[in-house]
Amino acid sequence: MDTPPTIDGAFARWLVARAGQALLGLRAELGFADPGGLKSAGDKVSHDLIRTELAKWRPGDAVLSEEDEGSRLAWAAEVNPEGVSRRTADRVWIVDPLDGTREFAEEGRSDWAVHVALWSRGAPSPHGLIAGAVGLPGQQRVLATDYPPAYPPMALEAAAAGSRMIRLAASRSRPPVFLTDLADDVGAHLVPMGSAGAKIAAVVTGEVDAYIHAGGQYEWDSAAPVAVATATGLHASRIDGSALKYNEADPRLPDLLVCRRDLAPRLLAALRRHSG
Repeated sequence: MDTPPTIDGAFARWLVARAGQALLGLRAELGFADPGGLKSAGDKVSHDLIRTELAKWRPGDAVLSEEDEGSRLAWAAEVNPEGVSRRTADRVWIVDPLDGTREFAEEGRSDWAVHVALWSRGAPSPHGLIAGAVGLPGQQRVLATDYPPAYPPMALEAAAAGSRMIRLAASRSRPPVFLTDLADDVGAHLVPMGSAGAKIAAVVTGEVDAYIHAGGQYEWDSAAPVAVATATGLHASRIDGSALKYNEADPRLPDLLVCRRDLAPRLLAALRRHSG
């Protein structure tokens, strides 16, 4: 539809779905012979589409997108093209137009995502996120805060019965160096996946039980997935157990834990033993 929903969560769902369709079309058009070119084109197509729609339908809100020039700098007075400073704004959209460019540029891979989250100054939660959506175009699905999946995930019953090991989503390319030892400690096995959005989505749906990251990320890598995960009822925190916070002056947010609530004490204790 041309006119998006007015409710923020539904709007985020609509937006990532539109960007996802554009990215699938780009993949079909360009093919996979030039991965670098496909990555660059994907970032630009999705960023431009999301920025255009936000400017049209949410002109009074600020935006922090990975593809904005200077997005990684700690700019306390950052001003977006519409003239709204994200540090003084009441509402800020935090966007990763294409999470997992490596996977996007590999034929047959579906573990890449589109992230759109909304931070609000008046939010009741410490992380400040009031809406969000994770699009998984290669899997033909969107997870969003307007209709979050029910908690607990289906995996919980099997785990409680002791029928299998804990499954930890891990980066394909840069898992934390301590993660293998931690997995041995808690009786878990690692499940390699691509983008952060795909990994947290897998926790939300119960395909894995937890995702631990400590290799360096930015706010846009986790904002939308964390919004959905916490709306679902999952645990989400820094690896030391402290609260995740968004729309900070420095957008670096280098580590996180997302997991089933019943696993959080056990995994946080293991992190204290292994991540120092």
